[in-house]
Amino acid sequence: MGKRPHSNSNTNTNYNIKGGFWLYGQHAVQAALINRKRQKMRLVATVDAYAAVAEKLDAPLKVGHEIVDRSVLDQICGKEAVHQGVALHVMPLGSASIEEMLERSGPILMLDQVTDPRNIGAILRSAVAFGAAGVILQDRHSPDESGVLAKAASGGLDNIPIMRAVNLSRELTKLKEAGLWVVGLDAHGNLLNGADFAQRRVVLVLGAEGAGIRQLTKKNCDEIASLRMTGDIDSLNVSVAGAIALYEITRSFF
Repeated sequence: MGKRPHSNSNTNTNYNIKGGFWLYGQHAVQAALINRKRQKMRLVATVDAYAAVAEKLDAPLKVGHEIVDRSVLDQICGKEAVHQGVALHVMPLGSASIEEMLERSGPILMLDQVTDPRNIGAILRSAVAFGAAGVILQDRHSPDESGVLAKAASGGLDNIPIMRAVNLSRELTKLKEAGLWVVGLDAHGNLLNGADFAQRRVVLVLGAEGAGIRQLTKKNCDEIASLRMTGDIDSLNVSVAGAIALYEITRSFF
């Protein structure tokens, strides 16, 4: 781990950054530190958080770091942020490619104009948990990487290929040509049954809450499926629906 610097409680230190963003939370920071593709600029942590993060790494930290009071983390991340005593200044990752995802196993997720960073983060977390090969976002209607998104992803942001696509329909055509079966999740579709996909590799398309999947995207799906819901509420948050659908699609492989 190397020699740790002395505690710095000076909240007047300038933590404003001109490029990149502050990523925070122990799982998110650990994943970013391990990710070789992630450019790391500066780590700021409390004594205990630094020890917890460094203990879980296989190699010494290769980024400049300083020990500070929690008040400094509140200043950097915002008092409402659950930063767990650690923040890492990073640069955004580059966009992955369809080819990179096809080289991996597992389903591929596509998010059609899902804009809430917490929802996207939660979907990334589920995608990693259920062994997805990658996530495709629409470039113009998706939020940039941020501390909020990374915290919700709990390490998922740095553990799965993420592609930003200009034209989702074009990417769906490429995936279908590669032999994948495209399933759009919609309340008016047929019941989603994981057993139907035991011999198929799937692209799961999720739409924005309220608007759902756009018609042009829906036309490029091989089928439209829905989740079984028997209670008085007939809709779910997109990240929750995505997690359930991912489980259903992949359960035959467990």
